[in-house]
Amino acid sequence: MTPRGVGEDDHARFERPRRRTRPRTKIRPDYSDAVVGMVITIDRGRYTCLVDDHEVTAAKARQLGRKGVIVGDRARLVGDVSGDEGTLARVVEVLDRQTVLRRTADDDDPYERPIVANADQLVIVTALADPQPRTGMIDRCLVAGYDAGLDPLLCLTKADLASPDELIAMYGPLDVPIEITSPGADLDSLRERLAGRRSVFVGHSGVGKSTLVNALIPDANRSTGSVNEVTGKGRHTSTAAYALQLPPIDPSTSSGPSSAEPGEGPGWVIDTPGVRSFGLSHVSRDRIVAAFDDLERFVADCPRGCPHDTGAEDCGLDAAVERGDLSAARLESFRRMITTDQ
Repeated sequence: MTPRGVGEDDHARFERPRRRTRPRTKIRPDYSDAVVGMVITIDRGRYTCLVDDHEVTAAKARQLGRKGVIVGDRARLVGDVSGDEGTLARVVEVLDRQTVLRRTADDDDPYERPIVANADQLVIVTALADPQPRTGMIDRCLVAGYDAGLDPLLCLTKADLASPDELIAMYGPLDVPIEITSPGADLDSLRERLAGRRSVFVGHSGVGKSTLVNALIPDANRSTGSVNEVTGKGRHTSTAAYALQLPPIDPSTSSGPSSAEPGEGPGWVIDTPGVRSFGLSHVSRDRIVAAFDDLERFVADCPRGCPHDTGAEDCGLDAAVERGDLSAARLESFRRMITTDQ
């Protein structure tokens, strides 16, 4: 006889609780009515976003991933978007990006590092001396800019220390606009090129990026540094990318018509930390050729897999030069750019 209270059904009381069988919902939250802001800087997991005319500090939703938000992104925010001290919103969605400027640590690195989103102009800042200009760095920045669909602008600083003639001769054939500055110089021409644009400043440390930003935007207060006397290289001062809105151009001091389109405002400048290298493992040469309208039509005559560099057999670019359809100086500048070392 089975003792009272003991049986098969009694052991069921000690079974592990069963998992919930209710399926997960496939309905995702709708953030279409969330506030949209522009990410202007990122610091230790906190995202500063400009919403209307005030700044909002936000955290990032887990589903966006570790690198899902970068400076320049337009993002949807929920939570407290008042911007009051001690409040925290949450970035829940990133809107489609028009452009993304990327680099890799070196040419063997398979991992892309997005730098800035939604810029339309790449300002390559290079000192003419102290530190000495490195054309390899300029060329690599140009390649990354063309690949991202950005319009390049070469800004040569410290013209009081050295002549810009050599660099002008090197990059003139590529039709890259060039601005030349020196301490205390009039920046109206540069301001007009920046007006109405979203411009990202890149370059080595010590070339004067942050100094330029402070001159263009007096209340920017970007940190500036000096050049190491032993290595001849700049010291890192800016530690994070930061987007700043330019003040309106004063028509009474402007030397020419502004390039800003109606309704676009005075433009934005995105200051980035100085970089020592600019890897291009994410870029293909064919994509670079496609950025040059006058070159792309000639590569259709190239054999499959043509590298387009010096010595390439039956390259359509060489044939175009022989026919007189393409400037030899322009082709030489292009080839130097796509085969450059650091």
